[in-house]
Amino acid sequence: MLATIVLLMAFGLPAASPKQEVTGTVPPGGGTVTFVIDKQDPKNPTRDRFSSKRFDKALSVTLNSVVFRSSGQDLTTTGTYIEMTSRILEPALLALAVLAIRGRIKR
Repeated sequence: MLATIVLLMAFGLPAASPKQEVTGTVPPGGGTVTFVIDKQDPKNPTRDRFSSKRFDKALSVTLNSVVFRSSGQDLTTTGTYIEMTSRILEPALLALAVLAIRGRIKR
């Protein structure tokens, strides 16, 4: 889980949450207005990747992805793949750790 947190802080969290953008056109004679709501793609920060704020967000994403199976965060493409990998590996590693402890206690 610690490796996932570090990887998310370095590559997975965007510099800022993507904001919604609204664009539209108004017909010359009035009438209905058509708007298109779009989100920008998340972008990696250029510096300050390892801060307490990013650590807190990375910890939250990691715990949510392992325990609750959905983080609901906007992540970069790399961050999405890191989260998917952690969803598979971390529960398996936790189960192996429990089995190893159980084997030590039984002896």
